[in-house]
Amino acid sequence: MHKSWWKILAVVLLVYTFIAGILIEVPRNPQLQETIRNLFFHVCMWFGMMILFIISFVQAITYLRTGKHIHDIASRQYAGVGILFGLLGYITGAIWMSYTWIDSNKSFYDSFDSIAREPKLIGAAIALLIYAAYLVLRDSITDMDKKARISAVYNIFAFAMLFPSIWIIPRLLPSLHPGGSEGNPALDFKDASMNMRLVFYPAIAGWTLIGVWIATLKIRLKLINEQRLMQ
Repeated sequence: MHKSWWKILAVVLLVYTFIAGILIEVPRNPQLQETIRNLFFHVCMWFGMMILFIISFVQAITYLRTGKHIHDIASRQYAGVGILFGLLGYITGAIWMSYTWIDSNKSFYDSFDSIAREPKLIGAAIALLIYAAYLVLRDSITDMDKKARISAVYNIFAFAMLFPSIWIIPRLLPSLHPGGSEGNPALDFKDASMNMRLVFYPAIAGWTLIGVWIATLKIRLKLINEQRLMQ
């Protein structure tokens, strides 16, 4: 039980996120309305994704320094779960923007066209595609040692591209997203109430711990499968 406390904590935090996220009083922003509750899912999943990618990055560097196979496996699995969280964050963000970024003064086509050229969405898509290419690269190499070395180097490259594509470039360009140079005041987290902050931070911890839990299970499964193949 003493080794599983963080798993129990992850479940408790997510249950709290879902229940409190639905029931708490939220600011009555005329543009966001009840969709503001998506902050606990979309944004927090992205935070979880970033933390998982950081762990994958550290594991890749550790493999290059030590040559231990376990670090290569860990780097691969954390990256895979990070991609999953990224896709979930992308989908929840796309749903959110469809309700909040549509300009009633424009036609649907013009609104959709402006959203499709949104720097934050394009940057996020590029980052996820770069990490998806990481998985494809691994599967295309059969030699285990060569696969691990090349994958570790590519992982470092992918992590280096993550920040410009998601955090830096979108902030320099006109954007509806609050992370852009213009931003959307209705989506500014600085306007979030104290009630929302009491859910927001536990949600980040909950999603991150769930991601780590999934990754550790996948690492153990990979090790078991390799042991069976060696027998």
